[in-house]
Amino acid sequence: MDTLKGQMTPWQRLRTGAFLFGIGVWRHMTLGVRGVLLRDDQVLLIRHTYVPGWHFPGGGVEPGETAEVSMVREVAEETFYRVIGPARLFGFYFNSANSDRDHVTLYVCERFEPIKPFAPTPEIAAANWFDLNDLPDDTSPGTRRRLAEISGGFPPAARW
Repeated sequence: MDTLKGQMTPWQRLRTGAFLFGIGVWRHMTLGVRGVLLRDDQVLLIRHTYVPGWHFPGGGVEPGETAEVSMVREVAEETFYRVIGPARLFGFYFNSANSDRDHVTLYVCERFEPIKPFAPTPEIAAANWFDLNDLPDDTSPGTRRRLAEISGGFPPAARW
């Protein structure tokens, strides 16, 4: 794309940018990312301040970021862990829980390091490691399904 962008005239770049912006506004598509941090038989989950249950860390893909870069940023912001190894793209899901236009990209991360000790933020109330076979009762259903896919060797479902 960068090569093509360099070959486009200023008018073509403006017209293409306006078209893509218009499509984005019209379709209102959103793309989220989640990171599954695994160590031994444990997973790191977070509890938000604004929604119940335990979830994978993650958030939205920002303009100019790849999905993986967004996941690494979100994991660091929410858990204070830095992903240092290659993350494995596990699945791409349609998430219809709150909208009919949301998609989630899920990465599995097995190499990471702490940046600093966890401290609650206005967005994240808690971050804890849990045994894969002993998750809290209020772990979100989507989180449970994804962990079953990952640990059971099942292919990702189409829907979150």
